[in-house]
Amino acid sequence: MRECKIYSRTDIEALIAAGDAIVINDGNVLRLNGWLDKHPGGGLVIQHMVGRDATDEISIYHRAKVISTMNRYRIGRVSGPWLNFTPPIRGGKFSQSTSDGPPSTPKSLSIHAHVEEPTPEAKTLSSPPPPSPNEIPAGGADASQLPSKGPDNARIVKQALTDDMENYPSLDTETQQHIVQKYRDLHEEVKVGGYYDCRYQEYAKEVFRYLCIFSSFLIALKAGWYTTSAALLGLFWHQIMFTAHDAGHQGITHNFVIDTLIGMFIADFCCGLSMGWWKSSHNVHHLVTNHHEHDPDIQNAPLFAMSPSFLSTFHSSYYNFTFPWDRVAELAIPYQRYTYYPIMGIARFNLYLLSWCHLLSPRSKTLGAAAWTRPTEICFMLAYWFIFGYCLVWRSIPTWPLRIMFVLVSHIITMPLHVQITLSHWAMSTSDFGEAESFPQHQLRTTMDVECPAWLDFIHGGLQFQAVHHLFPGVPRHNLRRLQQLVIRFCDETNIKYKRLSFVAGNKDVLGKLGEVANQLEMMIKCQKHMAETGESGLH
Repeated sequence: MRECKIYSRTDIEALIAAGDAIVINDGNVLRLNGWLDKHPGGGLVIQHMVGRDATDEISIYHRAKVISTMNRYRIGRVSGPWLNFTPPIRGGKFSQSTSDGPPSTPKSLSIHAHVEEPTPEAKTLSSPPPPSPNEIPAGGADASQLPSKGPDNARIVKQALTDDMENYPSLDTETQQHIVQKYRDLHEEVKVGGYYDCRYQEYAKEVFRYLCIFSSFLIALKAGWYTTSAALLGLFWHQIMFTAHDAGHQGITHNFVIDTLIGMFIADFCCGLSMGWWKSSHNVHHLVTNHHEHDPDIQNAPLFAMSPSFLSTFHSSYYNFTFPWDRVAELAIPYQRYTYYPIMGIARFNLYLLSWCHLLSPRSKTLGAAAWTRPTEICFMLAYWFIFGYCLVWRSIPTWPLRIMFVLVSHIITMPLHVQITLSHWAMSTSDFGEAESFPQHQLRTTMDVECPAWLDFIHGGLQFQAVHHLFPGVPRHNLRRLQQLVIRFCDETNIKYKRLSFVAGNKDVLGKLGEVANQLEMMIKCQKHMAETGESGLH
């Protein structure tokens, strides 16, 4: 039996600096270079784990059979608890030194080669490591760039980070290790308790409801009740996408091929939305939830800013694109609390665009066992547009005013789904606690749940248990309400806040957060204009 090599921290740093995608899993050192372009969940999720102990992330996203196959990428082990590096994609810098030689000049690793080229408008920016509260400067504003991170912005960001750190457990090693161990014990309880077992009788009820809604849509369409039929089609889309979400997390059959086909049939063929795009962005969202530079689900510039961090130019590692602070953002953000619902009403049109941009980009090309997904998606989505665009809208509806009305009504009806999605994160913390924060604490800090009676679960489709889902994404949604009780106990044992609000209170929370950021922007602009005119900050 070949002796297993023990890697020091310096050795790991040198490997990453040389371009290796090194991930730690249960003490094993994995070199995943050859898996980046083949990973069904996308290469970006691996990049966000480079230099980190990803034991918990790997455990909750993969079945035991899949985890056992990772041994083929093992090159050795590390001894003792692992102190996370900041991944290169988040600005981590590594020096090509080894335990046998002197260190070289630290440099940023360019694993970004596995990401598509930026659009012509994009500018490549270097993202520095996230600052601690004491490293955020208190001054140094340039009034010629309104509103860059001037004095007020820095103070606001720093204060938000300080407040969050006071409201959550300490980041010291002992506390976080305690949380991790409690989480792993909980995960074992979830597995033994059968929470991963899918209750197919619940899906039988779901399918029956879908068929009733779709049949009603066809009956109304045939009768010429175009407004009613449009509303029923929108309701069908709204309901059926919950099952696509389950399939995207392999929460139905737990088989990659079968669940992927279910997801594609629903998302691509029935709804015209790319399942591949959704999985690509959603998997990253789950790992770096509410990080303004890395989570694509909260990068809605220039229309929305969920925190002061968005009130300046920032670079998205997901889109590999620089979102500039421009005149559009300066005009839109002050009114974001008023434009929230109207924009959510037409958000589906943006998803069409994002879906096709993804499928036509290099990012959608996957090698290995998932290579068939891209051409299948393209065929399904073309079929959707033929059926919806040509057969339904063009051939079945007689006049242009009715066609426009039908399209608008059917899409606006899906607005509650988009509100539900944003509700769980937009009012939550966007502070970056760095690499010391454990996976479960991060998920609970950045995600909230919506409280509702059990008989309303079909309206929310499991998305009301987002915090529970983020902790255990592979658990079928029909088991989340039962699992919530274990999560409540876990939070009590670890002193982690578990935020739950009613749907109405959650909406008020989001609108309040949007209004708060808009007010902060107004204050920043006034202060910076005052500085430009007087040379004084105006802060006393």
